[in-house]
Amino acid sequence: MKGLVFTKMHGGGNDFILIDNRTGVVGEDAAGLARMLCQRKFSVGADGLILIEPSNTTDFRWRFYNADGSEAEMCGNGARCAARFAYLSGIAGPRLCFETLAGVIHGEVTDGRVRIGLSPPQNLACDIIISVEGKPIRVHHVNTGVPHTILLTDDLDTESVRELGRTIRFHERFAPAGTNVNFVQVFHPHAIRIRTYERGVEDETLACGTGAAASAIVTSCLSLTKSPVSVLTQGGEELTVYFLTGGDGRIEEVFLEGDAVCVYTGRIEE
Repeated sequence: MKGLVFTKMHGGGNDFILIDNRTGVVGEDAAGLARMLCQRKFSVGADGLILIEPSNTTDFRWRFYNADGSEAEMCGNGARCAARFAYLSGIAGPRLCFETLAGVIHGEVTDGRVRIGLSPPQNLACDIIISVEGKPIRVHHVNTGVPHTILLTDDLDTESVRELGRTIRFHERFAPAGTNVNFVQVFHPHAIRIRTYERGVEDETLACGTGAAASAIVTSCLSLTKSPVSVLTQGGEELTVYFLTGGDGRIEEVFLEGDAVCVYTGRIEE
């Protein structure tokens, strides 16, 4: 794998290593490569590894690996980075679609911003009471390509995101797959701020695209927000979530928009 070329990108501070794997330059142990390359300080460092591969039905397909080597169905910020990478690499045009484990994702690249359509939210459940260290906690849950649990708070800065997030991530209520955990503060019917404990990274990340969408959807269902929702991430970047609400209250046609930044291109040595 000597001389393997990669591009480092981020969306809202959620950072990824992208590799054009259409010729199969990455061997079978992609999970091991993700664990090695995503180590911060000892390697490139990232929240995840994205492999761009050929598809018979769409512009390309991706394989997405979290920093711990686990393969994820979907990642909103990663999808935006993959879309811009494919466009800049000549793999796809500004309007594109690609395969993920969560289904086909459609996107549009405009300069440095990327807008993608997410899969319809599933398994929405509000006002779930779980027990954490013997105390009841009210949470909400939805799957926006990957599972997300949302906790509302009046003071986001004082929340123990790593400790409480890790506990809920592995809570028996969400076993065996586990869950991402988003702490959400609502400021306005069109503005929220979130902090996310991300499954697979096993730490707080600076942004989470599917978490931003999940938080906007849940707060809308609780009549606290309405589309479009501006989501301020822990990294200081803003994402925008758009969606339609059907007559039966069902959320559909969810879109996520924000910057997708190319940081640098490098070469991996043995």
